[in-house]
Amino acid sequence: MNGPLRRYRTLRARGVMGINLRNAAYVLPGNPRTAYPRVDDKLLTKRLAAAADLPTPRLLGAIRYHHELQHLTRLLGGLHEFVLKPARGALGNGIVVVVGIEDGLYRKSSGATLDHLQLQQHVSSTLSGLFSLGGDTDVCVIEARIVIHPQFREVARYGIPDVRVIVYRGLPVMAMCRLPTVASDGRANLHQGAIAVGIDLATGRTVHAAHHHAPITHHVDTHAKLVDFPIPSWDEVMLLATRASDISGLDYVGVDIVIDEEHGPLLLELNARPGLAIQVANNEGLLPRLHRAETVTLGPRPSAAERCAIARELFGRRGC
Repeated sequence: MNGPLRRYRTLRARGVMGINLRNAAYVLPGNPRTAYPRVDDKLLTKRLAAAADLPTPRLLGAIRYHHELQHLTRLLGGLHEFVLKPARGALGNGIVVVVGIEDGLYRKSSGATLDHLQLQQHVSSTLSGLFSLGGDTDVCVIEARIVIHPQFREVARYGIPDVRVIVYRGLPVMAMCRLPTVASDGRANLHQGAIAVGIDLATGRTVHAAHHHAPITHHVDTHAKLVDFPIPSWDEVMLLATRASDISGLDYVGVDIVIDEEHGPLLLELNARPGLAIQVANNEGLLPRLHRAETVTLGPRPSAAERCAIARELFGRRGC
């Protein structure tokens, strides 16, 4: 047996799901295209979340047209802390987190700085669709900056971590925390060097960590221990993820949540095509959990709390 075939069979035996299977078996049949705008447009997601009383980062404004760039300073309203992001961005591209202004320079969470012209050019690139899905013209969203939860400060010193929960048919099935690094420019983007940490759904404690797909035990920058770390407000995170899946109109959805020091868990965004690195983070394949979720018969209109309880029982490390 050649190497690639042996590796493929090993991965399948461990229940690891690839992109083709994800798309053919879960995304295409379970996620109607008519529901995609609900998750692809961050401004629409915010409106749906507000209608469902789901907390999100505070919206400070939006820049829609290039002619508004000449008034960028006024539009930012003297803000010293804010986040710029494309309304229809993908993979975390185009997000700029400003944590302060010093000598006319905007300081990012990673410590790097931008002058006014660089910030203006970034917004212009956002409007032109440089970071958007399909390269279409976009809107630059201005949000309040999240303040890192104290429990995260040793493992995410260079930015704000987020938690992704995969929800299938209304049941959370797997979760991970993405920790920013210096290499990721303070963003929780695995493609740019953030750390992926798997989470036990039952306890909210981390179980495994990986950086660029290689297992690690300590943060690459802070050297803090990453395994058996408790995610703060875990019960609220699970409940928010479950409720957020209900507004998506999707069977298979990735729910991204940030945990603010003052406001607690906040819905960051929804994803109709969540990536598969969550399996690396947990050192476990998704397929067995998805198959188990398909065997669950839910009663009429089960509450989000009831579904969370089922998920903990089925997919906590004791249940898997």
